[in-house]
Amino acid sequence: MVNFTEKRKNRRYPSIAKVQIPKAFTGEALLKDISVTGCRIECTMHVDILENSEYSVTIFPEDTAKIDSFDLLAECKWIHSGSDSCNIGFFVKKSPGKKDFERYVDYLSWRSNT
Repeated sequence: MVNFTEKRKNRRYPSIAKVQIPKAFTGEALLKDISVTGCRIECTMHVDILENSEYSVTIFPEDTAKIDSFDLLAECKWIHSGSDSCNIGFFVKKSPGKKDFERYVDYLSWRSNT
């Protein structure tokens, strides 16, 4: 089995932000971790996501971050389903709200180092 952590070029930071992917499911999911190049999202409901397909992902940072929500254009790279949840790995292709995206990753980096 491939260890994705070892293959990553950028460190991922843990998060508890809410996420919406309207094209894939209704409701919210949780952003488990994020970097400038990718993220992992955990869902507890059925998701209609295909690997190697692009999705618009809206991130709602936790209130303590004081950062507005932002969108990412992301490509699904993998899906791991369990008995009560699934994790989805995305490669970030573009962020129309690049400033808020970068601020959020910087905030999580700062938070993980304090």
